[in-house]
Amino acid sequence: MLKDHNSHIKNDKKSLLFLSAECESLVMSFDGRLLTGVSVFLAVADAGNFAKAADVLGVTPSGVSRSIGRLETRMGVRLFDRTPRSVALTEEGRLFRLQALPLVAGLEEAAATAAGSAAAVAGRLRVSIDPWFARMVLAPQLPRLTEKYPDLKIDLMTTNARDDMMSGFDVAVRFGSTNAGSLIARKLLDIRVITCAAPAYLEKLGEPVRPEEISGHEVILFRDPETGRAFPWEFHRGGEVVSVKVDGRIIFDDPSAAIAACMAGQGIFQSLEIGLDPWLKSGGLRQILKDWSDEHYPLYAYHPARHLPPAKVRAFLDFVQQIAKEKARDG
Repeated sequence: MLKDHNSHIKNDKKSLLFLSAECESLVMSFDGRLLTGVSVFLAVADAGNFAKAADVLGVTPSGVSRSIGRLETRMGVRLFDRTPRSVALTEEGRLFRLQALPLVAGLEEAAATAAGSAAAVAGRLRVSIDPWFARMVLAPQLPRLTEKYPDLKIDLMTTNARDDMMSGFDVAVRFGSTNAGSLIARKLLDIRVITCAAPAYLEKLGEPVRPEEISGHEVILFRDPETGRAFPWEFHRGGEVVSVKVDGRIIFDDPSAAIAACMAGQGIFQSLEIGLDPWLKSGGLRQILKDWSDEHYPLYAYHPARHLPPAKVRAFLDFVQQIAKEKARDG
């Protein structure tokens, strides 16, 4: 097995050296079609299929296919394994992507530097964003962003799914721990987890005063988009953590629906604190076990791993971080 492993490493290094030399050769014989081909290649690698890449680039799928075909012919290697519904990088394609990314990023950085104010924030920005954050934090603040950048157009898709979350998008925003892989992850905020219930529910069934008492109550469960299972219930106080076994009859993957059920008296719910202020202040919800609310949950923004993200991406990331901090500070 060790012999096979060493052989694989040698072959991988040979492939990397070949593709590195190929990249240098391509750059030396540079023309506009080559740059187009490499840009299309990177778009397909990010999007996962020709149709999505075509949508991102504003061209037809057949145009993408022809461009990839010309690049593969010129290089003499197959970059993608194709199926009717998707494409996957070959080993040569994966290694070529590693070599091409910093070269293209360098060109983007040089262009941005030369353009100076072409740090102009303009064009269409495609954002994949968590529904709760989009509804409770981002949407009410969007006029601030569009007034500041009148040439920016924003295409928002709300989802908390994590599989292929960058497919066809410039930026993704998600709650939860990060496994960025080839993406750049930027932490925006750590948000407190609180436990709450409707006053009517507490008046009927009593208010728990210790975490262990939750196990005797009806709870509303929330599905972890990473595992597909309900989040476990924990209570944090300083360095102390208490895990509680709960039994809820209803599980949600939409926080707005879970909050509505909680307000209707369905049971006790653990929620991110951000965005709950209107219901807590109005009395529609009441926070319980306040001394056990030291657990925090992170919010991350993701973008492709290029050395210099476009100005529109940088502007959006800065804006989202600013409004997230304002919302957390103000409740």
